[in-house]
Amino acid sequence: MTIRNALAKDVAAIHSLIIALAVYEKEPNAVINTPENLQEDLFTHKRCFAIVAEDQEQIIGFALYYFGYSTWKGCTLYLEDIFVQERARKKGVGQALFDEILKRAKMEKVKRMDWQVLTWNTPAINFYKKNKAFLDEDWINGRLFF
Repeated sequence: MTIRNALAKDVAAIHSLIIALAVYEKEPNAVINTPENLQEDLFTHKRCFAIVAEDQEQIIGFALYYFGYSTWKGCTLYLEDIFVQERARKKGVGQALFDEILKRAKMEKVKRMDWQVLTWNTPAINFYKKNKAFLDEDWINGRLFF
């Protein structure tokens, strides 16, 4: 298995994993993003970045992130999604992706890394706790759709 930057040729596989993530999170019809939009956002506009886990020339997982800013802390990294195909779980793939994101956060000298996890997603919560993450229950997420 290798962890590497996503390439334009990986967009369809990443999009498929995004669909699989939506199914896992019990929102199978929620994805409106298209491979074309993802291509533009990752490679033309560079609004976000992605890394992939590849095994035998097959994409088996991905992590997508972008940079933000905290008025209190400074530059931040937001981990939008990390997902591994079911058949590849429990083999260290998620940890390898997470470790690479941590490495990039440190390299960019961000002051904080953020992400969200669903309250029912016990495997993910346990994964983050194993990585000594602080899971904040004090803040309420706000969101508007356009």
